[in-house]
Amino acid sequence: MAAKGTIRRNKTAIQATLCADYSLILNKVDEKQLITPREYRNLRSINREDVEGHVVKLVDKIMDKGEDTCKKFLELLQTDEEVKSTYPDLKKIQLTNTSLLPTPVQASSAEHSDGPSPQKRRKEDDQYQLNSRPTGLCVIINNENFTYMNQRRGTNRDAQSLGEVFSWLGFRVLMCKDQTRDQMDQALKCFASLSDLSQLHEFSVQEWSENGFTDIKEAPPSLNHGDAFICCIMSHGESGVVSGSDGKSLPIKHITRTFKATDQSALTGKPKVFLIQACQGKQDHRGVLSEDLQADDCQSQYIPEEADFLVAIATVEDYKSFRHITDGSWFIQSVCQQLKEGCSRGDDMTTILSRVNNEVSKKEGVKQQPGKLKQMPEVKFTLRKRLVLTPHCD
Repeated sequence: MAAKGTIRRNKTAIQATLCADYSLILNKVDEKQLITPREYRNLRSINREDVEGHVVKLVDKIMDKGEDTCKKFLELLQTDEEVKSTYPDLKKIQLTNTSLLPTPVQASSAEHSDGPSPQKRRKEDDQYQLNSRPTGLCVIINNENFTYMNQRRGTNRDAQSLGEVFSWLGFRVLMCKDQTRDQMDQALKCFASLSDLSQLHEFSVQEWSENGFTDIKEAPPSLNHGDAFICCIMSHGESGVVSGSDGKSLPIKHITRTFKATDQSALTGKPKVFLIQACQGKQDHRGVLSEDLQADDCQSQYIPEEADFLVAIATVEDYKSFRHITDGSWFIQSVCQQLKEGCSRGDDMTTILSRVNNEVSKKEGVKQQPGKLKQMPEVKFTLRKRLVLTPHCD
């Protein structure tokens, strides 16, 4: 990964230099076909970003596309005469690496090699590239108080745990409390588009800072999706829906489809994770003396609208989920603990959530009567690659 590593080491200097003329470098990478026409249109039409923000997104996009594209990008910076004359400061940056420049024709031929061909391309990474800082946006909707339903005591402990773990993983964490159905819907649309940040004050947004959530008095001056999106919703619920603080229902499918891929969405092609802590019915889930786990995955050359989603729900359809009035819910507390352990080891999200499934499935609602009250979370995903979240130590 020499080229990508070179860009990463010199990322700040490269971005600062290319700010001198963003249009030129964008047109150059388009001419060299380092990005697709759709990516070019998206990068050209980004709203609410200064020149530096545009350059950051361009360089992040190049890094996301893997080693071969990074190599061609460095070749462009080193060999194109118009680029060199427009950005003279590039020569001050250590970009030279003999492995990055084109191999002379008279160099060794693959036909006479005893080992693998030096021209053989490495298989494209099967992992989502999360290089932005912050990694992305984590939105928590925390419904504790309801007009016609019982208070969800213990939910603030879950919110605290989520704020801690996703901040540790490099996300910017925002929370909205006690939202009605319509407020939830509008808030999620606002976070999906980030088109009008002035709306955020309507949803009583709080931001995680150090050891807790604090009120945001006005819209943040800048807010972007980064390379991943996390949405955590904690509320009452019924089959396939979650409840607003007014007792009205919002379908989970409607929530996820608010973030589906479009030509305009900055989240197209990026992972979107939804963690839903809510009952999905009124039935008690009883235990039996057998268990089975199975996961499935698929991939496609083109990105469908519904691609790159991971939805983990506290319980399967029609059943209750459990929450301790002091310690928080079984599901969210398990998610946070397994993230702390698994992300430190480099495990991917589906592996971590399988461990959550296993851990929650072993819990007993009535300790004196094993098997009487059980809970089984459910994970669904259309992820095309491995999603690995890593702690940010800086």
